[in-house]
Amino acid sequence: MPVEYANRIRFGQVEIRVATASDAEQVAALHADSWRRHYRGAYADAFLDGDVEADRRTVWTERLAVPAHTETILAVDSGQLIGFVHVMLDADPRWGSLVDNLHVRTARRGSGIGGRLLRHAATAVHQRAATRAMYLWVLEQNTAAQGFYRAHGGDAVETALVPPPGGDPTRLNGSPVCLRIAWADVAVLS
Repeated sequence: MPVEYANRIRFGQVEIRVATASDAEQVAALHADSWRRHYRGAYADAFLDGDVEADRRTVWTERLAVPAHTETILAVDSGQLIGFVHVMLDADPRWGSLVDNLHVRTARRGSGIGGRLLRHAATAVHQRAATRAMYLWVLEQNTAAQGFYRAHGGDAVETALVPPPGGDPTRLNGSPVCLRIAWADVAVLS
């Protein structure tokens, strides 16, 4: 059962709502654009300039068709997707729910959309997950995102190698590193 948002929430022109299967194309396009802008160097140029959009379209079509124990929340302005967050509830027995994706359209960064989406992810965790812990992985090279998550109460707790998208190691450049950012209790995001 998705988190209830009184159908839809508006702040100014922006609408916050739960994603449906019909949103897969827009989510995939924003996801691919964000990877192209921020994952260059860690991900292979051939992947980012080639089949990243088709790869993301496949992923999002599957995820949104059967949203089993997940929540995907969108920020939409005048019919255009400007940001989204995807949470996999109870993904890890120790770390809790995984914020698998949080992306905001480049032109809207710094407008508060990311923070609002992160708080909605925390609400989903609080309402639907077994624990109130939440975490995510962020590329080591993405220092701006790290700063954003730290400003929202997240702590860097460990590093790991980035798993290759789709399990294909040719989609990575070398052995990029990511950091686990964790919240022991999502209440800090309230």
